[in-house]
Amino acid sequence: MELNNLVRAAIFAALAVGMGFSLMLVPNIELITVIVFLSGVTLGTGWGGLVGGTAIFIYSGMNPMGSGLSFPPLFLMQIFSMIITGVVGGIFRPFFFKKKINLLSLVGLSLLGFMLTLIYDVLTLISYPLSAGLGFTGALASLAQGLGFMVLHEVSNAVIFVLAVPRVVKYIK
Repeated sequence: MELNNLVRAAIFAALAVGMGFSLMLVPNIELITVIVFLSGVTLGTGWGGLVGGTAIFIYSGMNPMGSGLSFPPLFLMQIFSMIITGVVGGIFRPFFFKKKINLLSLVGLSLLGFMLTLIYDVLTLISYPLSAGLGFTGALASLAQGLGFMVLHEVSNAVIFVLAVPRVVKYIK
C-alpha cells in the first residue's frame, strides 16, 4: 500500500507542477493549490504535505519566469505554505466522503480555498520585507501593494475549490 501512495503522490506532484506551468502566464490564477489540497484529501496529511512541498519546490525552483531559488526566504515560505495546504486537505478528508455535498459544504469549501490562498499570499508577501529588515511597516506596505493581486488570487481559488473538489472527490470515494 505504501508503494501505491508513493506513486499517487508522484502523480499528484507532477500534475500540480504541470498545471502550474500551463497557467504560468495568467497572473494569480493557478491550479497548484487545489491539486495539492486534493492530494491531502486523497492520500492523507503526510502525503499531502509531501506533495505540496515537492510540487512547489519543483515549480518555483525551475520557473523560467523567475526561480524562487534566487530569493531563499520567499522560496521557503512557498514550500511551507504548500505543505500546510496538503496537510489541511488531509485534515478535512472526512468531510468530503459523504453521499452528497450540500450548500453549506460548498460555502465551507470556498472559505477553505480562500483561507489557504490567503495564508500563502501573506507569507510570501511578507517574506521579503521581514528578511530585509524592513520590519512591520515594510510588511504592511508590501501587503498593501499586493492587495489587488491577492484578492484576485483568493477569489479565483475559492471558485476553483468549489468547482473542482466535489467533482474529483466523487471519483476517489
